[in-house]
Formats: sequence, structure tokens, C-alpha cells
Amino acid sequence: MTTTLLLARHGQTVWHAENRYAGISDIALTDTGRAQAEALGRWIAAHPVDAVHTSPLSRAVATADPACRVLGLPPQLEPDLRECDFGVVEGRTLAEFEAEDPEWAAAYRADPVAHSFPGAEDPAAAAARGVRALREIAAAHPGGRVLVVAHNTLLRLVLCSLLSIPAREYRRVLPRLRNAAVSELRMHPDGSAALLSLNVPCDPDLP
Repeated sequence: MTTTLLLARHGQTVWHAENRYAGISDIALTDTGRAQAEALGRWIAAHPVDAVHTSPLSRAVATADPACRVLGLPPQLEPDLRECDFGVVEGRTLAEFEAEDPEWAAAYRADPVAHSFPGAEDPAAAAARGVRALREIAAAHPGGRVLVVAHNTLLRLVLCSLLSIPAREYRRVLPRLRNAAVSELRMHPDGSAALLSLNVPCDPDLP
């Protein structure tokens, strides 16, 4: 039996509003981010799920909270859904890093997997743990519908892995997952996946 995973990036934080890499840093939602989370909760109320799984980082848990409340479901924390560790650029913008090390920044733009930031988590390893998490979630809810709240880079790497897109292309093919927008992924029992929709906003009036 196939399982439907509704993938959502967490709501906006101050760092994301400033285009800073948050990574594993625990950054709270802005007022806009909380509004996005509430919009996701309203959307889920109209499109119920059987379970809610989320990254353990507080911005993801807070984004999942309205959906959990409206359905009376507990959030199930999944450590493997945490965002990638971005090493030396945590809390910084790519432009700031580029001013310091233009050659590395150029190599990163050309291939962000082979030339990830100094001290960063290996993107291939992050993709592997994210794929493992989604497959385990799907196996735990055969034939069900599950909301999964995680992060921009991790989800893009995971989607590339599941859809046989070269990982080095994740920034070009999937330039951005919108905050609290929903992407529908169908997971098959053999571990393969099909993408049914991408970046569908829960409230078109929100950023």
C-alpha cells in the first residue's frame, strides 16, 4: 500500500527572512512564521492526516503544532529530519561567506555537494538519513496520510535522491521550498517515490 507524505518546510524565522543559513541552530519563528504555521494547521484541518512527524528543531515543532492541535495528534519527533549542519556559514549569508572566500563560494555554487561549506555535514549523508526517515515513516503508516515538517535544504536533497535527480543540482532544480507550503509525495512499499505536487501554499496571501 502506498503512503502519502505531505512535506512542509517550517515557517519563517528571522534568519531565513534575512537569507541566513540556520542549519542546526535553533531559531524561533517570526510573527509571519507563526501565521504560516496557523495557515498550515487550517489547511490540514481541511485535509486531515493520520500522523504528524517533525524535525526536533523548535522552528519545525512550532510549525507542526497548529496541525497537531486541530487534529488532536501528538507530534512525533524524528532526529533524522533535522536540517543540515552548514558549518562555518551557520547564521551567515552566502554573500558574507563569498566576501571572505570567493573561490570556495564559486565552487559551492558550481557543485554544493562536492564543495559543501567548511565544517558542514556531508550533503550525501544528510540526504541518506532524510530518505531513511521518510521510508520509515511511510512503513509505519501503510496506506495512510502523514504530515512531515522539516527543512529547506534537507527536503530538497531528499527529493533529489528519491526522484533520481543528481544531488549536485538540488539548488538549481529546486531553488526554494516556500515556508509552510505543502509538497505531496507518494511513497511505495519498495521505497520508491512519486512527486504529485510541489510548493502548494496553504494561504496564498502569506509570503
